[in-house]
Amino acid sequence: MTVSESSQSHLSHNPFLNLEYETALEALGDDYYDRVEAADFPSHILRFRGDRLLPKVGLDPKQVSDDHFIEYFGKFRSSSSCLALRYHGYQFGEYNPRLGDGRGFLYGQVRGTDGKLYDFGTKGSGTTPYSRGGDGRLTLKGGVREVIASETLARLGVNTSGCLTVIETGEQLWRGDEPSPTRSCVMVRLSQSHIRFGTFERLHYLRRKDLSKTLLDHVIEVYYPHIDRRQANAYLAFYRELVERTAKLAAQWMVAGFCHAVLNTDNMSITGESFDYGPYAFIPSYDPKFTAAYFDYYGRYSYGNQPLVCKLNLELLQNPLAGVTPDLTPESMSDALKEFDRHYEQHYRQGMLHRLGLVDLSENDGRELVKLTVELLQENDVGYHDFFSQLRQQFSPQWRDDQEAIFAKADPPQVLQPWTGVYHRTLQAYSNSELTEIQARITAANPNLIPVRPEIEAIWDPITTADDWQPFRDLLDRIWA
Repeated sequence: MTVSESSQSHLSHNPFLNLEYETALEALGDDYYDRVEAADFPSHILRFRGDRLLPKVGLDPKQVSDDHFIEYFGKFRSSSSCLALRYHGYQFGEYNPRLGDGRGFLYGQVRGTDGKLYDFGTKGSGTTPYSRGGDGRLTLKGGVREVIASETLARLGVNTSGCLTVIETGEQLWRGDEPSPTRSCVMVRLSQSHIRFGTFERLHYLRRKDLSKTLLDHVIEVYYPHIDRRQANAYLAFYRELVERTAKLAAQWMVAGFCHAVLNTDNMSITGESFDYGPYAFIPSYDPKFTAAYFDYYGRYSYGNQPLVCKLNLELLQNPLAGVTPDLTPESMSDALKEFDRHYEQHYRQGMLHRLGLVDLSENDGRELVKLTVELLQENDVGYHDFFSQLRQQFSPQWRDDQEAIFAKADPPQVLQPWTGVYHRTLQAYSNSELTEIQARITAANPNLIPVRPEIEAIWDPITTADDWQPFRDLLDRIWA
């Protein structure tokens, strides 16, 4: 067997090649994308493999080698189409018609073991017609940060895309916001869909309601299959559900103490999934004005503004959807959007109570406890993530019988009042076995570590100075511990 034949034989056994790919989006036609080619990189070093995600697409991590990742996602040796998706978007409130996938592409769609369709999407894989003079690359630090964001958010129960792999590619990049030259990589995410609010905004800009209708039918069929498009008001039912999904996502971010930083409409998924992590940050303390992006000069996308911005983006989406079908009228969608606040408050309350180990409080009791929790975090020198981490470490069923035992190690303990009084009173309603369940929920809902900026910088320094990746691996292990 020749070297070439041996290579082809090895490649044919690559588990990624043997997946049953679908062409759901590609089949809609090239009005929605451009066919592109991946860049040819000088080297390939696997830096991260998302083994946690592989079973979701039917792959056993033990059967997938590092070379398989590199061949498929670094050297792009496959027959999959590379589709740079077209979209527009409102960026910091200004409409931008010059967008689209500028450094990535859709690299295949595969049916998961749960029956849902998932996308492989690249970032840093080369230039496209939408690169706008950029190099189409991703810095290695950007790839590492995306891994940390997606892994942490998944651990916190947020509906997020996942990072499937990061492959260092051996090029030197120049960036204004990082010490340069800096290292390059390709990152591949697994997500529910790469169709964005901005995908519909582009079609509205082009006055192509026919293409909007085709895409909307596709979205409902694939991502909202429980909605029967033959029924009256089916398309309005889609919008109503998108409102709730987006409100739930905003609540999940807020509960997680996460600031996305760039909530432009091209970063809003039509499925209500969180994705695309650039200058994000986890808040160190509860501060609604906390802003993650250095270029967000007026705090438009501050931590506390996220629910409002998501609601605004849903309102902006009404124009592209209006008139696509008879039931999508400005009036009907405006009425549907009025439910956003109710959905948000419900999911935020449930999320916060879940982190406190509680799932069955009455609405009034739950609202009171969440209100006191937020006041405690906002008005005192209590770290947002430290509070929940300490709750996980210190919670004891004995708290039901002794209020003074609650956070007894706090200094000074009076800062926790009246929160401890209400939490103690709440626990008194539970049996011993139920208290054990509360403790298990607290452990499951609250990681020991949330990587705020100092933790991220601490793992990046050994990577740049000594190519030492162990702190990075240790960080991920601590998040999932």
